[in-house]
Amino acid sequence: MAGRRLAPNPAGAHFLRDRGLITQLARVSGASTGALVFDLGAGSGAITAGLAATGARVIAVERDPKLAARLRRRFSDEPNVRVVETDLRTIPFPRREFLVVASPPFSVTTVLCRRLLGEPAVPLGGAELIVQRGAARWLAAQRPRDAETAWWSARFQIRIARMINSASFVPAPRVDAAWLSVRPRAVPVSERGQRYLRATLESAYRRPSTRTEAALACGRRLLLRAGLDPVAPVAEVTADQWHRLAVLLGGGPIGL
Repeated sequence: MAGRRLAPNPAGAHFLRDRGLITQLARVSGASTGALVFDLGAGSGAITAGLAATGARVIAVERDPKLAARLRRRFSDEPNVRVVETDLRTIPFPRREFLVVASPPFSVTTVLCRRLLGEPAVPLGGAELIVQRGAARWLAAQRPRDAETAWWSARFQIRIARMINSASFVPAPRVDAAWLSVRPRAVPVSERGQRYLRATLESAYRRPSTRTEAALACGRRLLLRAGLDPVAPVAEVTADQWHRLAVLLGGGPIGL
């Protein structure tokens, strides 16, 4: 969540107070007039305000009733800001492309990633997320740790933009955070191809120490075209290699 000094601290929230960082988040996110942007876990609206200044249409999502009321008062004169009092874990996402710029509670990072990155039908155009440092490291790891993160990495480029000291929050969390930048990769749109890729990954990571040639029923030639070493274990396959394989499985051109 993002905001200024608040008391009490609702649901263990930590409010981002670094104005320079908030300005950067809004600037690099692609938010501009005509864009639809979600601030998930808006708090008192520091990130919402930064996004509103770009001219984008901003949906500020906050489940705490008192904070939601404050948001409505703060942005009552901002026609491009809509406050939605609900849980970010259940809010329906639109069918049109949207962006996310948010500092959500650290405890919902995995659930949020599953919602944003896990479903091909969700038209996420990009995300700038403030997450716990350890979570950022495994999400942005060159080699995905499991089938789920490999699925995300095959379809999205996930990188750490910068580390963030805990002093950037009020109250300060016990651990440092990181700015995670997410961009969609060029992948096939075929539902059949997406289903096949997902099933392939789930099967492969059941035996992560197995050679890719044995774990993946794709054929040696296809593995080599995707840049995979057929004799290397599944656990050594990189996010970029999974992406190349995803493109090939969908019948599209190889590229990052």
